[in-house]
Amino acid sequence: MNVAQGYGPLVAIEVPTGPETLSLDEAATTLRKYVEERVQAHEAKHGKLDLAHLVAHLRVGSPAHEIAQLATDLEAEQVIVGTHGRRGISRLLLGSVAEAIVRLAPCSVEVVRPRHVPNEPKIEPACPVCIETRQSSGGKQLWCPQHSEKHGRPHTYHYRSRAWSATRHSEIP
Repeated sequence: MNVAQGYGPLVAIEVPTGPETLSLDEAATTLRKYVEERVQAHEAKHGKLDLAHLVAHLRVGSPAHEIAQLATDLEAEQVIVGTHGRRGISRLLLGSVAEAIVRLAPCSVEVVRPRHVPNEPKIEPACPVCIETRQSSGGKQLWCPQHSEKHGRPHTYHYRSRAWSATRHSEIP
């Protein structure tokens, strides 16, 4: 699916060579051709795809809203959406279409991100001693002695029914 920005009778779409401004019919043809090329390239590399039905959709408007609306219209069970992996100011300024789709879609949403995002903060690998501790204790101990100090007391979860919570809150003056 591609969501284009509308400019009167023209729409702007993002294609591999950069953005193009085309008529809606030209944009639909360009999208269809792009999808066919990608499917052929994938099949050349990995073998024939078992696709019962493949349709390229082109809509005009807000990407997150249009994708969620199409999922609703088609009664989709899942939406798979890519993300650029932006962080910080660029994410704040550009927003996150994937994040908005997660909030709006009527079904589960899988967000697929690039394997390597430039300037991404690195996450340390799990401590091998902690992994061994979890495995040898059957999950009863989460941390090795060194990390037990850092993580301290065990996490505590509390559960109260909504009825109890509503009753308690209504009694508060």
